Parts: sequence; C-alpha cells; structure tokens
Amino acid sequence: MTASVMIKMLLEGTRDTLMMVLISTFSGYILGLPIGVLLTVSDTNGIAPNRPLYKVFDVMVNITRSVPFLILLILIQPLTKLLVGKSYGTVATIVPLTLAATPLIARMVESSLKEVDSGVVEAAISMGASRFAIVKKVLIGEAKISLLIGVTISLGTILGYSAMAGVVGGGGLGDIAIRYGYYRYETWIMIITVAVLVLLMQVLQWIGNLLSKKLDRRIR
Repeated sequence: MTASVMIKMLLEGTRDTLMMVLISTFSGYILGLPIGVLLTVSDTNGIAPNRPLYKVFDVMVNITRSVPFLILLILIQPLTKLLVGKSYGTVATIVPLTLAATPLIARMVESSLKEVDSGVVEAAISMGASRFAIVKKVLIGEAKISLLIGVTISLGTILGYSAMAGVVGGGGLGDIAIRYGYYRYETWIMIITVAVLVLLMQVLQWIGNLLSKKLDRRIR
C-alpha cells in the first residue's frame, strides 16, 4: 500500500469516525437528556417524587447499560437494517452507538443535576417557580459546567465504542485497524490507526476542557 493510499484511507476513516461519534452523541443527548431529567425530578428528593416512575426508568437504564456494546451491536442488527437498510457500515453503526450512548448520558445528566445545591432549588420553589422553570433555569442552569464535562466524557466513550464496531464492519478507523492491522497482519497500520484514535480523543478532551473553562469564567 502506497503512502498516498494510506493517507486517503486514514482521512476517510477519521471523517467516518467523527461522523459516527458526533451524530451518535447528539442523538444520545436528545434521548438521554430527558430521561436524566426525569430520573432527577422523580427521585425521592426530587421536585416531583414518583417512586414507581423513577424505578421503571432506573431499571431500564441499568439494563441497557449492562449490555456490552459488541453484543448490543449484534443484537439489534435487525432493527438497524430496518431503519437504515443495512446492518454494517458507518451510517448503520450510528443506530447501536446511539442506543449505547443514551443510558450513559441519562446517568451522567442525572448525576450532574443532583449536584446542584438543594438550597437553590428550594429558593426557586418558595418563589413560586414552575417545575419546568426550575429544571431549565435552576437545575440545568446551575449544572452547565458538569453537563459540559459529561459531553466530553460521552464523546470519548462513544469514540471507543465506534472503534469496537470495526469488528463487524462498522466503518471508520476501527474498521481499518481490524481489516488491515488484524486480519492482514499489517501491524504498522494498526499502530497508526490507534495513534489517530488517541489524537482524536485528546482533541475532543481539549475542546471540552476549553469550553468548560470559558463557561465557568462567564458564570463568575
């Protein structure tokens, strides 16, 4: 394999990986954020305690988080094929990645919102704020930094999952590492691919830390 072909393949793999990670994380937040909020407000110490409702979503999140990603990837292949027309490739991998991201994000959102000082919440309640206003302006507003750090963690975790998807032809850098580095014994390609994945992880972490510091200064 020539250097130009290798570079082109890595660039395409990086593009596909970023697409999978960013779309899956965004979709995961669309699903996971409301679940995390619901877990927070319906808990015993929440603003609208509802133990049966909390228990249902708590068990649901725990079960989905307990399924290893590779098993989930294979398990929902019929659903993936139904939604996108095939069960392999970059676009298809977004489906299991989103399902894997959702419970992770829900838990992190719940954890972030529960870190908000209860005194601030009680003050909002005493002033007659609606539950929606408390969630939006108090819980989410006060937990912005923690939520942003959670986004960074989610991106890193989903990046790792996307690499695992290469085992079943999921596309991206993981697919390159498995197809060339493992099956064809071209170890140097695997090493380069891993290095690119590590670099992507560092860049995402750096961006997340930079944004959280800027947001923290703005709040102060």
